[in-house]
Amino acid sequence: MRRLTPVLALGALLLTALPAHAADGPAHRDSYGTKAPYAPRQNPHGYQQAPAGFVPVFTENVSRHGSRAAGDSEDGDLILALWDKAEAEGRLTDRGEEFGPKVRALQAAMAKVGYGNLSGRGKRELADTAVRLERRLPSLFGKIADKGEKIDVVSSGQGRAVDSGTVFAGALADADPALEPLIGPTRTDKDLLYFHKAAGGAAYRDYIDNDQRLKDTLHGITDQPRTRQAARSVLRTIFEDPFLEQIPDQVGAAEAVYNLYAIAPAMSEESPDGAGWGMERYVSRTDAAWFGYLGDAEDFYEKGPGFADSDITYKMAGVLLDDLFEQVEAKRAGTSDLGAELRFTHAEEIIPLAALMGLPGSTRPATPGEPYTYADNPWRGASVSPLGANIQWDVFEKGDRYLVRMLYNEKETAFKAGCRPVARGSAFYDLDELERCFGRS
Repeated sequence: MRRLTPVLALGALLLTALPAHAADGPAHRDSYGTKAPYAPRQNPHGYQQAPAGFVPVFTENVSRHGSRAAGDSEDGDLILALWDKAEAEGRLTDRGEEFGPKVRALQAAMAKVGYGNLSGRGKRELADTAVRLERRLPSLFGKIADKGEKIDVVSSGQGRAVDSGTVFAGALADADPALEPLIGPTRTDKDLLYFHKAAGGAAYRDYIDNDQRLKDTLHGITDQPRTRQAARSVLRTIFEDPFLEQIPDQVGAAEAVYNLYAIAPAMSEESPDGAGWGMERYVSRTDAAWFGYLGDAEDFYEKGPGFADSDITYKMAGVLLDDLFEQVEAKRAGTSDLGAELRFTHAEEIIPLAALMGLPGSTRPATPGEPYTYADNPWRGASVSPLGANIQWDVFEKGDRYLVRMLYNEKETAFKAGCRPVARGSAFYDLDELERCFGRS
C-alpha cells in the first residue's frame, strides 16, 4: 500500500505534536475529540454592544445534539469478553479487577438512557444554552412575545437531534413562558440537517467508501509503532502480560477501552455518585492524547478541511449556509414571520459547515503528501464540534440596514478572512457585506 511519508518518520513527527501538557496535569480536553462535553467559550458579561440605534430582530442557530450515550454496546461487549476470559485465567491486574464491574455499570447506564440518546448531561447542556440565549437577547424575545412571532424548531429527524430541539425549546419557554405558544413542534428536514446521508451527500459518501488516497492517508497515520505501543500500554493497565498474547487485535481492543474513556464524561450524571466513571484510571494521559489524535485525524479528513485540492468533505454544507442567509434575507424583505430559527443536527453537519465558513480552527486543509498533525494544523475536534456545539447568528436592525453578529460555541467570532466588520475589532457585519464576501450578491 502506498505511503505518503515513511511510517517511522511520520511517527517521530506526530510524537512531537501531542499537547504539551498531556503528560502532566488533568486529562487534556483534546483527548476526547468530538466526544468532549460542551462548555460556552465566552463570559456572558463580555459581549459587545450593538452599534447605536440597532435593535435585535431575529436570531438563528445550528446546534449539534448534546452529550449522549454511545451509539451501541460494541466496545463494551468486546472488552468485557476479554475481561471475562482474563478473570477466569487469573490474569487481571489490580486495576483490571475494578475495570469489568465499572464497564458493566456504564453499559447498564447507557442501555437505560438508550444507546445514542441524550444523557442527563446532554439535556442539561441544551437547556443551559437555551437559557443563556434568552438572557443575551431579552429585548428580542420580549418583542417576539409581544408581536406573536413564531419560533421554528427543525431537526435532522434522528432521535438525539429531535430530543435536543425539544429540550432546548422547553427551556426557552421556561425562561419566558410567553414564548411557549409561539414555539412550533419540532419538524424534520433531512436534506438540510442530515445532508451527509441525503441526496446531496451522494458524492461525499462515494469519497468515504472508495477514495484510495483517503484510505492510504488514514492507514499511514494509524498503522505505526506509536499506535501499537499505546495499545499495549492501555491493555497492560487491565491485563497481565501473558494474557496480552491471547489478544489478536490489540489495537482494536485498546481502541474499545479508549472509546469508553471518551464517552464516560458525557454519561457523568448517570454515574453512581454523579461524579464520573473513573475511566481515566485505565488510559494514561499520553495514550489518551494519542488515540484522541487518531480520532481527530479521521474526522479531519472525513468531515473537515481534508485535502487542500478538494472540497468534497464540506461542499455539501452549502445547503445549510444558504439557509442561514435565506432566513436573514427573508427577515429583511419582510416576508418572514419568524423571530427565531432553531436547528438541531450532528457533528457530520457542524464540522463541514465550520470548514465551509472558515471558522477558527477549520481554515487549513492538509497538503497532499503532508499528513495532518497537531504540530502543523490547529484543527481539534473538541473545539470545532464538541457535543452541543453551536453556531448562532444574531440580526440587528436600524432603519433599512441590517447587521449580523456570529457566535461560535457562544463566543463572538469573526467571519472568514475578507469579510469586513462595521469597524475594526467589531463583532458586527453589515448583511450586504456578508453577501458580498460569501458571493451571494
